[in-house]
Amino acid sequence: MVDKVETLGDTTFKRLKAMILDGTLEPGSRLSEKKFADHLGVSRTPVREAIAQLVSEGLAKRSAGSAPVVSSVSLNEIMEILHVRSLLECEAARKAAASGKPTEELEKIRSVIQSFIDGPRPSAPEHSALDMRLHSILAEMAGSKLLLELIEGLKVKTGMYDQGSIPDRLVPGCEEHIALIDAVIAQKPEAASAAMKLHLGNVRESIISHIYHPF
Repeated sequence: MVDKVETLGDTTFKRLKAMILDGTLEPGSRLSEKKFADHLGVSRTPVREAIAQLVSEGLAKRSAGSAPVVSSVSLNEIMEILHVRSLLECEAARKAAASGKPTEELEKIRSVIQSFIDGPRPSAPEHSALDMRLHSILAEMAGSKLLLELIEGLKVKTGMYDQGSIPDRLVPGCEEHIALIDAVIAQKPEAASAAMKLHLGNVRESIISHIYHPF
């Protein structure tokens, strides 16, 4: 099978998507073709293609008579997303722990997460990328391509909300991820599922707490 050749539009999409997920582009930000063509050093065509893909994935939305804008995620939507994520990802964690697959990458991720706790704070893109990779690798270990696609799509939407609505959960989130990784490496399916449920439950509670106690 021949790997797909990445186009300039694909690369531009990835760059704009990363800017949305790390909070550089906040909900409501206008996605002007000319502005981002100049900013990214490309022509307007790949930017147009990238914006179309952002719209198709729900990361941006079009409104009549104006440039597309970065989508926002409502509280009700994020609660629904986290509920579905819990159903899917608890099962993924359980299957990953029972899979008996090699865990070298998980061990490396654990080491990096520990360095986030012990050392300098990571940048938002670094933390976001590692967080996404951890959740993705567990879905990969579970052995279902569909499960992986569903989890990654929902994780992206959670990440959009995280940037502006959840207070700093770096250390507790890292500790929860380490407990999850340890359970998978130890091949303890029920402990892995419970660790994932606790992690996503704490994300949910942090959102609710911030809504009612924003300062």
